[in-house]
Amino acid sequence: MRIAMWSGPRNLSTAMMYAFGARADCAVWDEPFYAPFLKIGGRPDPMLECIFAREETDPLKVAERCAGPIPENKALFYQKHMPQHMLASFPDDWMNAVKHVFLIRHPARVICSYTKKNGIPVLSDIGIKEQTELFDSLTRQFNERPLVIDSGDIRSNPAAYLELLCHSLGIEWDPAMLSWPAGGHKSDGAWAPHWYPEVWTSTGFAGPEGPLPDVPDSLKPLLQEAMSYYTHLQHYKLTAD
Repeated sequence: MRIAMWSGPRNLSTAMMYAFGARADCAVWDEPFYAPFLKIGGRPDPMLECIFAREETDPLKVAERCAGPIPENKALFYQKHMPQHMLASFPDDWMNAVKHVFLIRHPARVICSYTKKNGIPVLSDIGIKEQTELFDSLTRQFNERPLVIDSGDIRSNPAAYLELLCHSLGIEWDPAMLSWPAGGHKSDGAWAPHWYPEVWTSTGFAGPEGPLPDVPDSLKPLLQEAMSYYTHLQHYKLTAD
């Protein structure tokens, strides 16, 4: 099985990749379309030259790998994707070969976390609009809603929600997903030294999140706009008994 996990930044996405990477039966791929997005979209990144040197920048080749043989003869292939990386010119037929899951997080938390790391965001930076549009598009295409899981729920009870996600995907639950070695994963993208230092110190999921952070007045219009998309996806999220 190939699993496409769609999330925005600051959404627990790297920790989720590490959780699946801790399974003996699972290969992982870190943001396959990020390098093509940078190459064609022209967005600046502090590690641009390193990324182009190490990562595949041809979206056609990336798409072929996403739908192609699973690396290392594993049973599962977990692909960490961000919908805002999918430019209109990129192929999308590979999406027929994967099982789609959408990882969401309350926009107030995303906005405040993003601001600390990356500066002031706009809606396209946090990816929630693109997530919703892709979710609705896939729902229409396959006449079936993709899975949705909230990072806050995972943080509150990792074992219960990861087991629920595995069962919903039709794969066996593996408690190995609850922990991983510190220091990152061999499949981390070339951008990891800049973006992942915090998660590199982790060996498992952090505990439950506290109260929602206060979003600055200047960013409340962004929060209001993002909430409409988040609420739409949250309606379909997995819920543990």
